[in-house]
Amino acid sequence: MLNNTKILELYKIGPILVILTIESLELNLKGSFMQSNMSFQSASHSSAIEINKVLKNTYMLLSMTLAFSAVTAGISMAMNLSHMAALVMMLVAFGLMFVVNKKADSASGIFWIFAFTGLMGASLGPMLNVYAAMPNGGAMIMQALGGTALIFFALSGYALTSKKDFSFMGGFLMTGLIVVLVASLANIFFQIPALSLAISAAVIMVMSGLILFDTSRIINGGERNYIRATISLYLNVYNIFVHLLHLLGVFGGDD
Repeated sequence: MLNNTKILELYKIGPILVILTIESLELNLKGSFMQSNMSFQSASHSSAIEINKVLKNTYMLLSMTLAFSAVTAGISMAMNLSHMAALVMMLVAFGLMFVVNKKADSASGIFWIFAFTGLMGASLGPMLNVYAAMPNGGAMIMQALGGTALIFFALSGYALTSKKDFSFMGGFLMTGLIVVLVASLANIFFQIPALSLAISAAVIMVMSGLILFDTSRIINGGERNYIRATISLYLNVYNIFVHLLHLLGVFGGDD
């Protein structure tokens, strides 16, 4: 029988596995993280208007998918879905991720990205109910939302204004994703509280780096598809929220 600790660990692993797979798919499309600099270098030959259009569409779609996820998460909470249902939805979303990547260059990609983010949001419902049942649980969830928004806007804003090339971080970030995934899997069995905290802190750092990396990739012309750009940034935000909520739950609740 899975206890709450193991269940929450599983919730943390799913999104990490999804974003690791997404970034691996990006490797197939663009060569490698280490070669992304070559893509960035070619930005000088690209149209600034096209880049701005991708950027605008990405942030618009990101805001819409995050809002849709919030709605489906709320519905999931109200329906009091089981943890098993949440894990099944996350598995289905994992499969849809490949569909989104394949359909990203067509109009149907919009439908599939909403299907993906809707399921990812709904899968959060049972986990959010666990935290909501803690003392000051509602306030804790809002703090996690606010902290996630602050991190995203600060880092994304810095990347946009500085226009720095963060491609050098690619190899480190990919390694970090693999390390935290392995550590998370191990901690399902060991259940070491200190390791769980370290993993969540590490994930927040890696996802923060990915926000810089992915935003830089857009503004320097390395990513021209706004659907793929959206799904990458969406998963960065999603993971930060889940792990920030975990940290707040440990220090502010009875986790």
